Amino acid sequence: MVGAGVKKGFSYGQSDEFGFKTAINPTSVYDFNATILHLLGLDHEKLTYYHNGLERRLMFVHGEVIKDALA
Repeated sequence: MVGAGVKKGFSYGQSDEFGFKTAINPTSVYDFNATILHLLGLDHEKLTYYHNGLERRLMFVHGEVIKDALA
């Protein structure tokens, strides 16, 4: 992710001493997707689509924008 409002030369989070699990600032794919949608100017909590007679959310109820990664 170069440009688009993301910090330059930036590493986010830290793993444990074995590199097995996330120790500090764990994030998920849902967080990453919510951040990308935020950078595109879309609100991931209100983004819905109509399917089989129901309004469904694209991001379900998961995902938070990673504010520390934004410039």
